[in-house]
Amino acid sequence: MANQLKMAMVNAILTLKQRGWSMRRIARELGIDRSTVKRYVEQEPDSKPATQAPIGSDGDPNATTGAPAGSEHSIAAGTTEISKQVTEAPTGSDPPDGEPSSSASKCEPYRAVIENKVRKDLTAQRIYQDLVNEHDYIHSYYSVRRFVNRLRGDNKPLPFRRMECAPGEEAQVDFGTAAPVIGSDGKRRRPYVLRISLSHSRKAYSEAIYRQTTDNFISTLENSFIYFGGTCRTLIVDNLRAAVSKADWYDPDINPKVQSFCQHYGIVILPTKPYTPRHKGKIENQIGYVQKNALKGKCFSSIEEQNAYLLRWETNVADKRIHGTTRKQVSKVFEEAEKPALLPLPTGRFPSFAEAKRSVHRDGHIEVSKAYYSVPPEYVSRIVWARWDGHLVRIYNSRMEQLAIHVQGSPGTFHTLSEHIHTRKISSVEKGAAWLLQRAEMIGPSASAWSKAMLKARGIQGIRVLIGLMSLTAKHSTESIEHACSTALTHEAYKLQTIRELIKKGGGQDQKQFEFIDEHPIIRNMSDYGDIVKSALH
Repeated sequence: MANQLKMAMVNAILTLKQRGWSMRRIARELGIDRSTVKRYVEQEPDSKPATQAPIGSDGDPNATTGAPAGSEHSIAAGTTEISKQVTEAPTGSDPPDGEPSSSASKCEPYRAVIENKVRKDLTAQRIYQDLVNEHDYIHSYYSVRRFVNRLRGDNKPLPFRRMECAPGEEAQVDFGTAAPVIGSDGKRRRPYVLRISLSHSRKAYSEAIYRQTTDNFISTLENSFIYFGGTCRTLIVDNLRAAVSKADWYDPDINPKVQSFCQHYGIVILPTKPYTPRHKGKIENQIGYVQKNALKGKCFSSIEEQNAYLLRWETNVADKRIHGTTRKQVSKVFEEAEKPALLPLPTGRFPSFAEAKRSVHRDGHIEVSKAYYSVPPEYVSRIVWARWDGHLVRIYNSRMEQLAIHVQGSPGTFHTLSEHIHTRKISSVEKGAAWLLQRAEMIGPSASAWSKAMLKARGIQGIRVLIGLMSLTAKHSTESIEHACSTALTHEAYKLQTIRELIKKGGGQDQKQFEFIDEHPIIRNMSDYGDIVKSALH
């Protein structure tokens, strides 16, 4: 049913018509369609045949002077609404409803002056003021405005430009409402139908889905490519949430998973301008075609049954039709022109995976399915993208550049790559004996020889002794450490405390006596001597 106008607007239409305005002029001033004005004028129950009025200044021969019947109250109400709907004339100009009609514009004598001012890009208001002040113009502002609009061509909208596509160049995608599905439990569900149409041949693929999710969107697109036997180069989509995270005509945010899908198939996705359905005009009417021709009045017991029916309908009905624009059979154009131009399908289908944003914890790991995976240390407290498929976990930054890849583990496990540990967070013990021996060589040959002999004698316990030897370099010179290590090595003393005592007593320089060294392989501990005495007494 047509939209109904409010009573105030209806009164305004009838009042303006009574005052001699043409239906075109009423429609332009009130911002409504001319057919709507005509409908309300003709359906006025008490209206009488109108006498023919002269052609108005806007050139519409349909203007009449017949006033619609009605009370003075309705006329007053219409006049009040006109004051709100119609732009008031500037001070000193004739009101629009009092302007006499004639076939020629009142501005025609001033054409040269007005054309000169239009070339200077002056507004209609400014031109009207100049005509009044400089040329004693006595007619209304609205005559000037209409005359200026005609000169500029503002009252003639430019036609839309049709964009035809080469074979295999483009496909358009749109959603609509599918036929209801009534399950075995008696519940009625209304799914969506997603239709993908090749722009050159108009061959299409339709599939019903329950939810407009990214996974369903990708799955349907992939099914359509397999159905066509190839892929197009460009995909025109509406700004649906399944594909576009943030609509922007100049720089839209495409869902990362959809981006990966397009890379896999070698296609480019181009969202339309928001609220501009004509940018995908080749698919806009096809949704209605599916709903009216294929699905209207039908219901199915399952969504699988509906999809099987849609596939048969596409093959037996939609493909066999003579398209209203191309005037050619859809299947014939597809087989002869478009199918050979499609891009070949890749060797495998798009890999199925789950993805989500993850915040990097303070320990440099993210959580995926209750397991933990490391990322580079510079991403701590930042947001990253994680993708997992049951086998691998891939981690990406905001530009979808891969940061790390891990084997997916069981819940509660940690997976840390060595390159993700900052050098300042790697202990000397973790760096190993080889790294510590290299550091000892930097002190001197005696320190290096003592370190190797000490490790051989003490084994794994010697790792901490080497770390302690490295710490001495912060307090003592390398010369004093070298002399101490040389003396200790001579006496086969492999305790760090001995090195410290030697450094404290002068580094062991020219020290030939042994009285202050309490460590030697042939010297037993005092406790051992106590045990010998106790044994002898017994």
